[in-house]
Amino acid sequence: MTPTIADLQAAKVKHPEKWIDAIVATCQEFEINTPQRIAGFLAQTSHESGGYTMLSENLNYRAATLAACWPNRFAVLGADKKPIKENGKLVPTAVANAIAGKPELIANLVYSSRMGNGPAESGEGWAFRGRGLKQLTGKFNYEKCGLGLGVDLVSNPDLLLEPMYAARSAGWFWKTNALSTFADAGDIKGMTKKINGGYIGLEARQALYDACYGQCRA
Repeated sequence: MTPTIADLQAAKVKHPEKWIDAIVATCQEFEINTPQRIAGFLAQTSHESGGYTMLSENLNYRAATLAACWPNRFAVLGADKKPIKENGKLVPTAVANAIAGKPELIANLVYSSRMGNGPAESGEGWAFRGRGLKQLTGKFNYEKCGLGLGVDLVSNPDLLLEPMYAARSAGWFWKTNALSTFADAGDIKGMTKKINGGYIGLEARQALYDACYGQCRA
């Protein structure tokens, strides 16, 4: 079984005709070949990428957002080492205020010295920010995915902005993390935890899955 344009439309993919060839090739390559697997893959990738419209991570955060997302790094801490709140909101640090609205600086700080990236001054946080339908992030993951796909993503990270590599990188992540096992069990919650690290957007992901699964079985 292979995906159809109608399946992509059910998952709220924008411009499905632009993506159908890459999605079909990816699903064939990574054995995403049942209604449950196709629906899971399309639902999750659509949610991660805003219907396949956001292929590069948006790091244009306000100071308040930085404090909320990374409180231990960008929120003012009290004597008890816990974030301070004013009017129910975390108080951004001076650093958060200084880098707000500067995506490159933000990426280099929040992704520095982790996921295979060098220190902030290396620029690797920005170079290897989230890209593709799965928002592949970090030099280590770019290296591993590139090896899996047979392409140098470290030297050419923007390949992940092209439909074929954006889709194939998501397929690589899917297979590497055995997500077909979750799809076969209909376990969207477990699948989301593996993809997201938590359950952000679980209801929306489930709704996309239900719509796409219904279409795949039609």
